Amino acid sequence: MKYPLMRNNFEREDLDLVIEHLRQDDPKLTHGPNVKAFEEEWSDWLGVKYSTFVNSGSSANLLTLSILRTKHPEAGEIIVPTLTWISDIAAVLQCGFTPVFVDVDPRTLSMSTQGILDKITERTRAVFLTHAQGFNGLTDALLVELERRGIPLIEDVCESHGATHKGRRVGSLGWVSNFSFYYAHHMSTIEGGMICTDDPEVHRAARMFRSHGMLREVGNDSYRDEIVASEPELNPDFIFMYPAYNCRNTEIGGILGRSQLKRLDANNLRRTENFLRFLDRIDATRFRTDFETEGSSNYAFNLIQTDADREFSGRLMGRMREEGIEFRRGSAGGGNQLRQPYLRGIVPEGAYKDYPQTEHIHFFGYYIGNFPQLSLAEVDDITRILNAV
Repeated sequence: MKYPLMRNNFEREDLDLVIEHLRQDDPKLTHGPNVKAFEEEWSDWLGVKYSTFVNSGSSANLLTLSILRTKHPEAGEIIVPTLTWISDIAAVLQCGFTPVFVDVDPRTLSMSTQGILDKITERTRAVFLTHAQGFNGLTDALLVELERRGIPLIEDVCESHGATHKGRRVGSLGWVSNFSFYYAHHMSTIEGGMICTDDPEVHRAARMFRSHGMLREVGNDSYRDEIVASEPELNPDFIFMYPAYNCRNTEIGGILGRSQLKRLDANNLRRTENFLRFLDRIDATRFRTDFETEGSSNYAFNLIQTDADREFSGRLMGRMREEGIEFRRGSAGGGNQLRQPYLRGIVPEGAYKDYPQTEHIHFFGYYIGNFPQLSLAEVDDITRILNAV
């Protein structure tokens, strides 16, 4: 592909740091000092008290919903978007909750605020909001109403590292937030994710859920001491508080994360410059350009047809393939999740029809690679090709 979704997301300095670590006589490879340092540096960058580094953004979702289930053994409903990555909804199902779907706001591709508020019931246990494609999906109205009703907000920020709401980084405004450091995202640890919170109980639980439910993972604090004293017949090193998982990351991941974090803000500025150039150059009569760009940290160019024209869609995709422009149809996660096989038998047949904004994106929305190494001249070439279809 001449214009891929991502060019190499690792620089020589990242790899040299890994090589330097591996050249030690006895390098620590499982999680250790670099993982801890990365967690602390990430918390400082994001503006939260606690972060827990895990092996993927999907694991971050799973652990977060597992922690929520400990607070609601009776289960209940989680409000989720129709346009998102499967792991958000999968985690809801895996932890025994019922997903309640909401259509997206076409200007942010995140759940519409009014759509969320309309779906809240006495069984709502949380709102799981995806900041899609680098946009800020929050509104003051949503934050105020959720706080008034005492409903936790879980932020999926896997595609939106560095996006802001009123000057605060998204991922620092909810009860818990989840990030992904997959290869193609704003920064990468090859595979990896982060659970972020200001809640010390959530942080303790996240550390235990990450490592088989072991009490010793919380460190030496009063909570650990209290449990150890209450279980005198158990080895303090092997007290398991939850039937949990092994979702730890490694020292290599920590090294890469620490190195890439230093470039994240500068890279995000380049991504935003590219995106604004793209919106300025693309044909606004055939493609949507009215996105809410304030606070965005663009992940990929959003190419959404203004009209539901299947013939034009076919020619557009054919031209992108001919010109070497890599793309994904349906935007985040392949479009309308309610059309996917894993939800058959869980949602009513034909339920996807009730979400017109997501349905339009499913067939007539695409994303194209945007990354720091993409030049403005290349952005101009891409828009020239698209406009000529």
